[in-house]
Amino acid sequence: MSARQATAGSAAAVVAGLALVIGAAAPGQAVPAATAGARSSVPNCGAAATAPGAAAARSNAAAGTETAPDTGFTGSPATAVTGSAAQKLSYSLAPEAPIGLWSSSNVTLRTPVSKGTVRLDVTTQGFIADSLLMQRYDEKSHRWVDLDVQRVGTERPDKGRFSFPVSVAASPGRPATVALRVQAIDRPGRLAVAASVVDRHGRTYRAPTRSAVVDRPATTVTGWPSGTGLVRGGAAKEFELTVRNTTKRAYPALNAGYFAYGQSGGRAVAPKDLVLQQYVPGHGWQRVPLVPGGCDPGMSAELTPTARSPLAPGATAVYRLRLAVAGGAPAADVEAGVSVGTGDTSFFYRTLPFRIRAR
Repeated sequence: MSARQATAGSAAAVVAGLALVIGAAAPGQAVPAATAGARSSVPNCGAAATAPGAAAARSNAAAGTETAPDTGFTGSPATAVTGSAAQKLSYSLAPEAPIGLWSSSNVTLRTPVSKGTVRLDVTTQGFIADSLLMQRYDEKSHRWVDLDVQRVGTERPDKGRFSFPVSVAASPGRPATVALRVQAIDRPGRLAVAASVVDRHGRTYRAPTRSAVVDRPATTVTGWPSGTGLVRGGAAKEFELTVRNTTKRAYPALNAGYFAYGQSGGRAVAPKDLVLQQYVPGHGWQRVPLVPGGCDPGMSAELTPTARSPLAPGATAVYRLRLAVAGGAPAADVEAGVSVGTGDTSFFYRTLPFRIRAR
């Protein structure tokens, strides 16, 4: 097996251990995490870990969204009427859509529509439209359900269309509102949504375009320069991961993790070869268990929460870490890094490679 194939296989195992899909995303890019079902599946050893397709990402993020735990928008929504009495169709969208959190939206009709279709044409800046998730609340089943998705074309990755059927006996005096929610799971940028409804007679009503800022907490890593090397049996290297919530929304269930993989000849770097510690206020330095990754020798660790949950706007979570190498570890180049997310979505990861030296 070539070095490239070995690295690809290790990446797949690290993904399985971390429950994060890292793939081909650029450093600092948000990437959707695997679902609970994927976490329990057998890792695809030897296969390259790649960024998931839009359908897979949409399925992953929506799989548990009937109750939408830890995403900031749960339960039965408040279906507030939007727009003015003169508007046959009105559309609202929260002005901010932080990555990994559901943001409120809705459509209000003031005209009867029979066997019609509501269309939401989206335009994105900074991320692809296929990474966007949109759902409506079904009053009969009391569940959130995915909207139908239509790709505009590969030549326009910033364009997409979501839709759902509608039949209502609405009027200016008795408006009908459908609760919606939106979630971005890729990179920061902007989102614009143009809503329209077409009835069975071909009549089309349009609402003014609404836009939202897509952002995420500011996350940095310090103390780990490029070309870092660690000596077997030597001193630990200290570094720090800082997450500051620069959005206007609280982030529930903030989670952070560490991952690593290394191999030299026939000897892989094992959890016993690395000593990862985290400084926990009131308890000092605590060893963080590294868990082997499935059928591949990659490993990962879940870091101890350091801030009050949820992480409020303006609040900061700091993870002080240090890493040392045991005396019996093989001399090898190690692919490692950290990730931060909320619920099932990662909004940040950074690679922190290092070399294990004999001296």
